[in-house]
Amino acid sequence: MAARRPRERGVTVEDVARVAGVSRQTISNALNAPHRLKPETLERVSAVIEELGYRPDQSARSLRSGTRRIIAYPAPVDDPANPNALMGGFLEAVVAASGEAGYRVLLVRPRPGQSQEQALDELIAARTVDGFLLSDVLRDDPRLAHLTQAGFPFAAFGRTAPDQPQSWVDVDSAQAVIDMVGLVAARGHRRVAFLASSSGLPWMDDRRDGFLAGVRRHGLAGQVYSVPGDDPGEIVKATRELLTGRDRPTAIVAGGDWLALGVYTVARAEGLEIGTDLALTAFDDLPVTAWLQPALTTVRLPLHGIAKALISRLLQIIEDGVTPRAGLVLPGEPVIRPSLGPPHAL
Repeated sequence: MAARRPRERGVTVEDVARVAGVSRQTISNALNAPHRLKPETLERVSAVIEELGYRPDQSARSLRSGTRRIIAYPAPVDDPANPNALMGGFLEAVVAASGEAGYRVLLVRPRPGQSQEQALDELIAARTVDGFLLSDVLRDDPRLAHLTQAGFPFAAFGRTAPDQPQSWVDVDSAQAVIDMVGLVAARGHRRVAFLASSSGLPWMDDRRDGFLAGVRRHGLAGQVYSVPGDDPGEIVKATRELLTGRDRPTAIVAGGDWLALGVYTVARAEGLEIGTDLALTAFDDLPVTAWLQPALTTVRLPLHGIAKALISRLLQIIEDGVTPRAGLVLPGEPVIRPSLGPPHAL
């Protein structure tokens, strides 16, 4: 379709609606809430917008709608020398989902000496953003309580309390680990251990609960072994105690990929071959897991699905004033690799 030059008076939304054969509201939805349109309608309208060279006045739109089309994301603290690949992938998915909906993402963090709640209040008072997207949500997270009391829109990657808005999305970590235990049991393993971090993080507790439910379901001898902290030396030390004990497990389900790395180190030192002498599964699917020898069986988080669902729920609140009545749980995605071993290995 050949591009046309806009007329001197400027192309208006009425011009676009007339050429596309749709209503002015449909044009508005294409620009502001594309998720509301059928794909074929959005494609046709987008083509006409491009053909006519229509460029909406962003400042006028903000004044009319009362929105800035900006979502604030309080970025978790990270180490630039050792960045969290999982949350980096989540941020990329959030930016993509926001952009598709016509919103931008503002990364924020409290200034030195400023509390998280004060940082949120500063943005709310300045009317800088339309809502917040929260991740790394903990139990009794003060940010959730603060935004609930303020009545300001937010969506959370992680579960909120029953008396708070249910605008959350989470992964069914417990069921994912139950499924992993089932895979281990199907390969003949009877002595299974769960290697956990004793950090008290809610998602780690969910994974532990899934392990316990899985061993009960399959009648396995299971034990939970906690690592005090995330230091590599502590992980190796705890794993060595686990693998040199009297009744060492023949399969380990690690609560996170970083914990499984310690198992590779200790197994090699003890002359155990992962995938043959010891089955190993984990959680998160960090990039390194595909390069290990043997490659690690793990659970992948559906980051793009999580981000799209979070943005959709947040925009329901911002644009329609509708708060979801229930949270949304998405399944984890098992990634089967050689560390699990062949069926009926024992």
